[in-house]
Amino acid sequence: MRHLRRKLTLRAHGEQIVLVKRTQERIEHVWMKAFLWALFLPDHPDLDVEVDIGDKYKPDVVALDPRRGRPAFWGEAGAVGPDKIEHLVSQYADVPLVFGKWDRALAPLLETVERAVHTTERTAPIDLLRFPPDSAERFVDDRGRISVSRDALTWIRVENAEAWPS
Repeated sequence: MRHLRRKLTLRAHGEQIVLVKRTQERIEHVWMKAFLWALFLPDHPDLDVEVDIGDKYKPDVVALDPRRGRPAFWGEAGAVGPDKIEHLVSQYADVPLVFGKWDRALAPLLETVERAVHTTERTAPIDLLRFPPDSAERFVDDRGRISVSRDALTWIRVENAEAWPS
């Protein structure tokens, strides 16, 4: 798959998504959004990418609960500052949160998330994922089909201020 394309048409689980790489956006950020979409689509069939939900922050990947008018899932790809993490952890304590990193150690992110978790009572998990540097080549075929599994990633789950590899 060429990394110079601005528009990626990708498929997973019988669904299709078109992602457009913005000028200042790194291609790895686009890939992570696609991989998060593909990983969590089976659990959240209405999952979408970069939808404004009326929050002060815009999720990279989100599923909305139409009855409650708020997220049922929130995914972030790449750099996320401590203020945003604190906001998401406390504001959406009942919403599964996922933070993906491209070929980066998860320890600094884990420390930030654990600090935020100590300030609130959460009922939903927080997952930290590390995508290997060859993810685009490994998880996307030449027809744009994404095939990524949890086993292919470094995955840490944070619950109740404790972390376990999952």
